[in-house]
Amino acid sequence: MIHFLVHEKADTVGVATVDIKAGEQAQGLFMDTQKTLELKALNDIPLGHKIALQDARVGDTVIKYGHDIGRVAADIITGAHVHVHNLKTKRW
Repeated sequence: MIHFLVHEKADTVGVATVDIKAGEQAQGLFMDTQKTLELKALNDIPLGHKIALQDARVGDTVIKYGHDIGRVAADIITGAHVHVHNLKTKRW
């Protein structure tokens, strides 16, 4: 079962295609290469929300679908839920 999708190799987050439970071994799929990956989810990640593919530090850029979607506002660990509590837009 695929739990999240990653648009391309440069992305730093994947997008949940189902609700993912904390502690679950989540299966991901790179849409550009069809390669798979597996991560342990550290938090519950609701459908449509982001899962971290790598560690990120405050000030780092988050890439989704090949685009800069904001900056890290609180350190992120691989497998963590990425949302408004740790990701902020660069516009404001």
